[in-house]
Amino acid sequence: MQLTSLAQEPADGIAGWAAGLVDTLGGPGAGLAIALENLFPPLPSEVILPLTGFAAGQGVLTLASALFWTTLGSVVGAMALYWIGMLVGRDRMHAIWAKLPLVKVSDLERTERWFLRHGTKAVFFGRMVPIFRSLISVPAGVERMPLPVFVLLTTLGSLIWNSVLVMAGYWLGDQWEVVETYVGVLSKAVVVLVAVALAAYVAVRLRGRNQAQHRRTS
Repeated sequence: MQLTSLAQEPADGIAGWAAGLVDTLGGPGAGLAIALENLFPPLPSEVILPLTGFAAGQGVLTLASALFWTTLGSVVGAMALYWIGMLVGRDRMHAIWAKLPLVKVSDLERTERWFLRHGTKAVFFGRMVPIFRSLISVPAGVERMPLPVFVLLTTLGSLIWNSVLVMAGYWLGDQWEVVETYVGVLSKAVVVLVAVALAAYVAVRLRGRNQAQHRRTS
């Protein structure tokens, strides 16, 4: 069965690719698309998930299948990033960090302590934040968060995020692209906030370094 409304419009780019996967493979195709989205954050879940919901509304797959496979895809993609974090390891991460400009190993150590205190909340809620929903899996692997805990938190957080976007596409029907607009705005806001925070961090580091040099020369 074809995605009828999409067939009436140009279904190119990511939407066309995702539509082809879902149309050809059904639920597993949606799961594959979301697993790849976790590994490559530029692939937008705000396109893939509502499109999957729309497909469910068209009878290409059931709603239960859409939620099951997209959540499974999220967990599989997150697990891959978790294992990458484990392979990098704490010692190698410290060695890499020590070579970076404007940062100190003590900063990384504070981050590690923060993650140990708040890691469960970070993994759970991070699954519902654009961009960070992928990245949060790496520090979880580096810090060796217990795998059952990581899988449980990732599954629950992903199920909530996926359900909201899949159901939105299901209810909106051929207007599913509206979801992309609103979530896209949220994604841009997250990127801007991170960029501002990073710029402020670099500015503080540079000022601190300049003040230290001034004290040594005076």
